[in-house]
Amino acid sequence: MKNFLKMVLAVICGILLLNALVIAVVAGLATPSAPAVPAEGVLKIDMSKIVLAEQSRETDPMTMIQSGGQSPVTIGIWNATRALDAAAQDPGVKYIYLKTDGSMSSTAMLYEFRKALQNFRKNSGKAVVAYTEAPSTGSYYLASVADKVYMTSHPGATTVLTGVSSQMFFLGDLLKKLGVNVQLIRHGKYKSAGEMFIRNSPSPENREQYQVMVDSMWGSMASEIAESRGISVEQLNDCIDNLKLCLPQDFIDCSLADALLDRKGLEDQLAVLAVADKFKDVTMINFADYATVKVLPSKASQKIAVIYADGEIVDGSAEENVSGERFASVISKVRDDKSVKAVVLRVNSPGGSVLASEKIKAELDRLQAEKPLVASYGDYAASGGYWISNHCEKIFSDPLTLTGSIGVFAMIPDFSKTASDVLKVGVETISSSKHGAMTSLTKPLDQAEYAYMLRSIEDIYERFTTIVSEGRNMPKERVDEIGQGRVWTGTDALAIGLVDEIGTLDDAVRYAAVLAGDSELANWNVKGYPAPPTIMETMLGSLNGSKEDYSVKLARELKTPKIVARLPYEVKFLQ
Repeated sequence: MKNFLKMVLAVICGILLLNALVIAVVAGLATPSAPAVPAEGVLKIDMSKIVLAEQSRETDPMTMIQSGGQSPVTIGIWNATRALDAAAQDPGVKYIYLKTDGSMSSTAMLYEFRKALQNFRKNSGKAVVAYTEAPSTGSYYLASVADKVYMTSHPGATTVLTGVSSQMFFLGDLLKKLGVNVQLIRHGKYKSAGEMFIRNSPSPENREQYQVMVDSMWGSMASEIAESRGISVEQLNDCIDNLKLCLPQDFIDCSLADALLDRKGLEDQLAVLAVADKFKDVTMINFADYATVKVLPSKASQKIAVIYADGEIVDGSAEENVSGERFASVISKVRDDKSVKAVVLRVNSPGGSVLASEKIKAELDRLQAEKPLVASYGDYAASGGYWISNHCEKIFSDPLTLTGSIGVFAMIPDFSKTASDVLKVGVETISSSKHGAMTSLTKPLDQAEYAYMLRSIEDIYERFTTIVSEGRNMPKERVDEIGQGRVWTGTDALAIGLVDEIGTLDDAVRYAAVLAGDSELANWNVKGYPAPPTIMETMLGSLNGSKEDYSVKLARELKTPKIVARLPYEVKFLQ
């Protein structure tokens, strides 16, 4: 017995010591020292090593360990553009060497970063040199901003510069085979949310809006590429539509690259540009390290707050996504902070809960009554994302942003045939009232129940069009005309009055500074809210199991059907 107790105590002590060791190691990794950055050299931006996002995030040490230290660094777009501004003024930075292959950043992030690289060239007179081996549409779009675009001379390179496309998947036939009857209630002929569950192909309206979206996105990208390369959009489209960009030499023939270089040739060229005898004498400055060292918190007392509405709009107060209670609290604190003189609402959201959107908008209205409020759109500002932001004093949008989607829908699945015909399970529901089993998911809605749900949806759509009419100073009939759940790119949204200007987060912050009475950005402390989680918070959240399994989340949400204003799903474009 004594030996058994000794063994148990030894195991307990071992576990405690191991936990203490892990915590100590993590704590050490969580507080890394500032990286050493050379005083002079070439600023190297390797897009496969960084991910541009809304806010900078510290890399989880466990992820770093698992990836062998190769995990990409997440850099917020504000910090990334500030780093380029610093490089423009830094005499130690000779030029920028840009490697675009392997980019993991979204199209909207690439647009804003490309714009910042243009400003770097314009404001500094320094060169940007790009190199690519396997260009995609997105990576070449970024590379085309450079003074010189070099491409590998080696055969075997895979090129997929083929324009912009998006795919939709439809499960209607599969679900029907499984006995699942998805009951979709919506307002808006373009509100395609739910179509994937009830059809085997897109509706004509959905196909139309997607075609317009991809054409608009490609039109914006193509015009910028053509302008940078000194060719016409027609020439560019001819090369792409007729599949002329297969081999490296094809890029030279189509004026999309300036020279073909192998590794030695590239190194020699980089050395010449750096005014060095040999490539080994060229010092490369890592962009992520440079941003960490050069972009420091401002000591200015007056603040411009940037509130990041990044993610799906959800009910509750969870740390993930844009939760209604949590964000209402964040906005309230910003409003009460006397040092905050102006606010930028940065929206990157496909929408979500109507209730949460209303809570957030109500707090933003209170804030706007006291301080200037400007909106800036990232990848998405659709449905609920547009709901909370359309009333801002001015809206800046990326041309590639997806916005609008002024519509509402609800989905209630009925698994009665799945249970009886597929699973051979009998279900008997006993209710006290006539419609007590309405949301049980084991019976179809009757006519009265469908009308009940539709009444709520029509009421919310009326509210949605009203606030857009008031926020955009637009007749409600016009809002309904361009609404109907239709999604627009930022470029098209500008033409129909849903946004005010094509511009970046940087443009929005500078405009907010003007509204606050001091146009000199150096005099402001631009502070982000809410702060992204620290390494320790991320790891503790993982240990506590705060991330809900997707299947559990889906089952929980379906159990109590909700009416939502959001995109049908996050639209991913092949780039």
